Amino acid sequence: MKRFSQRSHLVTVAEINITPLLDLAFVLLIIFVITTPLLEQSISLKLPKGGQPDQHIDKRNIRTVEISNTGVYALDRQRMSLNNILDRLAYESRSNPNLIVYIRGDKDSRLDNLAQLLDGCQRYGITRYSIRTEPPK
Repeated sequence: MKRFSQRSHLVTVAEINITPLLDLAFVLLIIFVITTPLLEQSISLKLPKGGQPDQHIDKRNIRTVEISNTGVYALDRQRMSLNNILDRLAYESRSNPNLIVYIRGDKDSRLDNLAQLLDGCQRYGITRYSIRTEPPK
């Protein structure tokens, strides 16, 4: 009869258990998938149809103002009040005379919201703007 020593039971494992590492990776992936859409603060808009193809314009000269159908304003995807938007546009137009304001208004929004924005732009001397539409098919 063969006897076994206590030493043979104390075998060290030379492999790394990667199951906890994979669990952590999947949890982080799920967190990023859920939070990424929340980081984008854009307003969902349905633009009216029509318009002309764009000319080549330097992206540094463009600021985009969005108006939702509920009257919420956003400048370059950051929600803010109309007065703050106008103040920032006025400041940028003084330092950049080539500034163009792209206005993206929801097709179901009130004309009053657009009129207030255009009136404010004219008060500050901003006359270069473009009302954005969805291109025709």
